Amino acid sequence: MKRYLSFLMMLVSLAVLLTGCHGVNEKAPFVAPETFDERQTYEISFWAKNDTNLTQRMIYEKAIADFEKLYPNIKVELINYNDYGKIYSDVLNNIQTDSTPNVCITYPDHIASYMAQDNCVVRLDELITNKKYGLGGSEVRFDAPKAEEIVPKFLSECMIDGYYYALPFMRSTEALYINKTLVEKLGYTLPEKLTWDFVWEVSEAAAKKDENGLYVLNGKKAMIPFIYKSTDNMMIQLLKQMDAPYSDANGGIYLFNDTTRDILLELADHIRKGAFSTFTRDSYPANHLNAGRCVFAIDSTAGATWMGSYAPLSDIPPEDFVEFETVVYPIPQIDPENPFMISQGPSLCIFNKDDPNEVLASWLFTQYLLTNEVQMSYSTTEGYVPVTLSVQESAEYKDYLSRAGEDNDYYYDVKINAAKILLDNLDHVFVTPVFNGSAVLRNAAGQLIETVLKNVKRNKVAVNEETIPALYDEMIAMYHLDMNKGPLPKTSVMLLSGIALVWVGIASYAGINFLQSKRKAK
Repeated sequence: MKRYLSFLMMLVSLAVLLTGCHGVNEKAPFVAPETFDERQTYEISFWAKNDTNLTQRMIYEKAIADFEKLYPNIKVELINYNDYGKIYSDVLNNIQTDSTPNVCITYPDHIASYMAQDNCVVRLDELITNKKYGLGGSEVRFDAPKAEEIVPKFLSECMIDGYYYALPFMRSTEALYINKTLVEKLGYTLPEKLTWDFVWEVSEAAAKKDENGLYVLNGKKAMIPFIYKSTDNMMIQLLKQMDAPYSDANGGIYLFNDTTRDILLELADHIRKGAFSTFTRDSYPANHLNAGRCVFAIDSTAGATWMGSYAPLSDIPPEDFVEFETVVYPIPQIDPENPFMISQGPSLCIFNKDDPNEVLASWLFTQYLLTNEVQMSYSTTEGYVPVTLSVQESAEYKDYLSRAGEDNDYYYDVKINAAKILLDNLDHVFVTPVFNGSAVLRNAAGQLIETVLKNVKRNKVAVNEETIPALYDEMIAMYHLDMNKGPLPKTSVMLLSGIALVWVGIASYAGINFLQSKRKAK
């Protein structure tokens, strides 16, 4: 019995040990070299997105040139993209060939997928606090922000499984861009806070046609009363506002629920009435808003320079120009007194390389993109918000915000007002849980709306309570999603594994005793 108990205790101890090894599959933090080797030349690649905005490209190019003056042995190659999805797919492809970039503009959802490859993305915790080369480190040759100077909420958004795998670069949210002239022409007055009910009521009023098939509101053949750029954000934010589940940090998938069904059925009704469409079906919201073919357009605050009659980046044909008053609001709410809106915007991650000095060179450049000059320059190009308190609280940035409307370029009022939406609502923004597969789940959330839109418009597949389960099954198959509650936490898996070992041990021990007893009996 003593030997039995000792064996049992050993197995229990093993189980406890296993449960304590939560970090066994975590990526080890990168440890910086004691001294940066400046005898070698390091060529690092930087994959960036700039929305074909030449001003942004020039800001990147100047930042690189200024950085290379400080570190002549580091050469930065800029690779420009105009789509985050393309960066994501290219990184995944390059992971397979061990040819990832050094520094990449990306999103935490994407990073979680990159991390599925062992030791691919650099864990930054030790770098951030490194006394020499960390944020505000003694050996850094420029005025890098200290960790406490980064907006805490934005920095926390870069944590995955309790560790930092990125630094925030810029932040944005979504905004509702409104043709106020058309709203008032319909006889409505914009309230101080917008609800979904108000937006739908006005949108359906704007969808009415005359006997000639022209829209009464603008006298044209084309009108999209309400258009949404990112339908994944639309679904996610509606679920959050309605206190309905979406996912959890352990990879649990709860998207396919009754509230989602109700959202889709309501959207189908608005689509049938001609009140709603999306970017995927009808192109950029700005193209319709600026041409007087749209009343409400939801797009990122980062896209504010494209929105409105006098938008600096408006690219509609001159003959489509329509003058109207543009106002920008937070997205509509279910409960305006308890608002929720998504926090988004690019972050910066670093990829592991064989040479620690090359990784350190990448880290130094990443820090440089958070300096005051770069943050200030980039945030003023569109409706982005800088991620450092040192810029947000600076006299220069406050002066910039106070001068909205002085011109239709640098001080474009729609752009500055869009940035203020995020600054004024930092306590109301949220992010979705990040895990390997969260990017795919996000795609499925948007595709639910896109499929409903397609089915209603084509009138081939009915959209009703009976067909929603089939739609769910279609999305689950399309995106290879599992309908279970998601994977168990690592500690739970290890605990169960340990318990299983204990029972295997008990069974083995009992079996051995049984055989020994039989032998003795003989």
